[in-house]
Amino acid sequence: MKDLGIIPNWHKHNTALVVDKIKSFFQQRRIPLRIVAGDQADFYSGVSLAEQLSGLYDKLAMIIVVGGDGTILRVARDLADWNLPVLGINLGHKGFLAEIEVEQMERFLQYIATEQYDFQERMMLEALLYRKEKQLGSYLALNDIVVARGPFSRNIKVDSFINNDFMESYSGDGVIIATPTGSTAYSLSAGGPIVNPIMELFVITPICPHSLYNRSVIISGTDTMSLRVDSRQVEVVLTVDGQVRFTLESDDQIIVRRAEQKVKLVCFHENSFYRLLHQKLKA
Repeated sequence: MKDLGIIPNWHKHNTALVVDKIKSFFQQRRIPLRIVAGDQADFYSGVSLAEQLSGLYDKLAMIIVVGGDGTILRVARDLADWNLPVLGINLGHKGFLAEIEVEQMERFLQYIATEQYDFQERMMLEALLYRKEKQLGSYLALNDIVVARGPFSRNIKVDSFINNDFMESYSGDGVIIATPTGSTAYSLSAGGPIVNPIMELFVITPICPHSLYNRSVIISGTDTMSLRVDSRQVEVVLTVDGQVRFTLESDDQIIVRRAEQKVKLVCFHENSFYRLLHQKLKA
């Protein structure tokens, strides 16, 4: 039998206490469990978790992430090729990606112990960055790909194309390309729609557009989007899930498409996206 693995974010308050409770719960039921990310797994290093934990690839049945949404995003990107179910236990704030709050933990861990759970497959985005026709990087995102201005208050211009057809020239602070999972993150703050995360589509939302119109556009998950930076003497940055950052130059091109990888997020029958939405966003 393969182990359950715990990846804690030790930088979060009360992480050690929560991890001890999880260990005690599964030890009492003789369910194999291992902490797969101790001090050697640094969430703030530039080294992928897949590389840090490479020896555990075929030893785990599930990954339990103890942290906030940012921790889950890092795990989802870095371990996307592992194709393992991921269960989030929230130590952050809103926690849209985490299925369990700490105060509910024991009840839901019992479902894990008795295998009364399912998982949802969530689409990811792949962004390819080109400069003068040379590919500089490839990035995976579970929430969003963002092209935005740097720290100075000057508009930038980003031209967008869908399947090679020109769509819009965004003038303002930038543009967000979000997955349905990411529709409740930065895109929502910028005025974008809320989308059920099991759908497969892109939400394109301008950030503070210098325009009479401020509308999001929803496109199919089978479409390919291209962004071209048209801003000189202004700092423009590409960010991935709000965690990976790359400085862009004028005429850089970003190709955004649905990734081959998907994330399996553990879920339970008594939870639903709409109930979670009400709980997280209620006044």
